Amino acid sequence: MNFEEFAAKPLLAVAGISVPKSQLATTPDQAREAAKTIGGVVIKAQVPVGKRGKAGGIQLASSPDEAHMHATNIIGMEIGGLTVEKVLVEAKSNIAFEYYAAILNDPETKGPMLMFSTEGGMDIEEIAENTPEKLRKHAIDIRVGLQLADSKSLLYGLELQGANDKVADVLMKLYDAYRANDAELLEINPLIQTTDGDIFALDCKFVMDDSAIKRHTELATHGTPEKLTPIEQVGEDNTIKYIELDGNVAVLANGAGLTMTTMDVVRHHGGNPADFCEIGGEAYTKGTIALKMVLEKPGVKSLVVNFCGAFARCDVMMEGLLNAWEELKPELPVFFSIAGTGDEEAIRMLKDRLDMDPYPNMDAASKAAVDAANAGAIS
Repeated sequence: MNFEEFAAKPLLAVAGISVPKSQLATTPDQAREAAKTIGGVVIKAQVPVGKRGKAGGIQLASSPDEAHMHATNIIGMEIGGLTVEKVLVEAKSNIAFEYYAAILNDPETKGPMLMFSTEGGMDIEEIAENTPEKLRKHAIDIRVGLQLADSKSLLYGLELQGANDKVADVLMKLYDAYRANDAELLEINPLIQTTDGDIFALDCKFVMDDSAIKRHTELATHGTPEKLTPIEQVGEDNTIKYIELDGNVAVLANGAGLTMTTMDVVRHHGGNPADFCEIGGEAYTKGTIALKMVLEKPGVKSLVVNFCGAFARCDVMMEGLLNAWEELKPELPVFFSIAGTGDEEAIRMLKDRLDMDPYPNMDAASKAAVDAANAGAIS
């Protein structure tokens, strides 16, 4: 779950990291009133995407009327495909230097990764590409956590205008906030040093691990759920795990791991999955809805169905899918892989009702689906 700046910054404040005074506004009038209280301000669009400044979503205002004008222009504009519905009215900061700091889940080290750069204000991709030597990293051992010596070592040799100890302290507090809120990513960009030598977080990007939402129910109410496609919304409404992708080989399998593996095999054979659709658990009782979803994805040329009888029997899942197939009567070429508990019954049902035989394994079924999709794309 993504969090917009106005919801992410308070987490830093709780951890002891200084943030500028601000107020949230949903109307230009509210922005004007906030500016009367704060003084010189910055009007900042609140959407969970980057490059707001380049899109015109961040504007300086030296008076309440100017704040009202900028809020009028920003509220309602689109940034990254999202409509701005609110702005953060934030006190101006006297910026002397800008830095970048973040902690994220690193797939390579399988743990938290602390990153810091003196090139604040730029996207991390730009920093990594243009000045990779200025992006410093430290893999954190979760068994011992981030130590102050680690933070100081990461900053050693950098010219931070005498603020090395202050910045090291911020990195420690950033890790505390990262852990306390089950973050996948907690980023400050920029982390600024003011002309008075103070350190402030001028922006914050926070992504919470979705599996932790139940542990942070109140905090989650301030999050911005990922924007779903119409088909994904159907899946959400029917408790079916579905993610729409850009390929032409539909995938329908039971169990998240098996579904992802099937997608990997499709890619291995040069195909491109059209979806992630998992009908394990109780979702096998919703075969018609699941099948309709994968069929509605534009551009689908074939379907691979992969059933493994473990927590659910293959014949029970097959019964639901065959009922759906006979109801919807799709003309899409379909390729089955069936193994595990109830597989013999499921294979017999497939033969009796669709006059089809499954492929010997997932690899063969996936390759056949890719071949059929490629043939369909050519024709």
